[in-house]
Amino acid sequence: MNIKEIAKEFEAFILKGNVVDLAVGVVIGAAFKSVVDALVGGLINPLLVAMHLLAAPATPVGAADVLKSIVSFVAIAAVVFFFVVKPMNFLIAKATRKAEEKPAEPTPLPQDVQLLMEIRDLLKTQPQHARPAGGTGLV
Repeated sequence: MNIKEIAKEFEAFILKGNVVDLAVGVVIGAAFKSVVDALVGGLINPLLVAMHLLAAPATPVGAADVLKSIVSFVAIAAVVFFFVVKPMNFLIAKATRKAEEKPAEPTPLPQDVQLLMEIRDLLKTQPQHARPAGGTGLV
């Protein structure tokens, strides 16, 4: 296997979209976790403490932490979108256009199939009376 074949195979693997979708999902999921943690720590837990359903946390989390997490999430999402998703969509669209413009060349027929086709064509050109009737003509 040479380098060009490996490079083409790797390009096909990357441009499938599944790899990029998975990577984007992991990054966005990790960023969204901080938003959920901040919301729970900054809003839900204080409400539960106020209703005496939860003991007061040792380190208070405020609304500023929630806002910081939301801004951080939006920033991460923007970076992922503009530096990963958009370029990958461009590359996938380019590869799709390239594939549509240049149709795949048919694979050449094996030599034995070509030979059989030539024999068939020769038999078609023979006159009917030259062919043996009712069999292969072999005794």
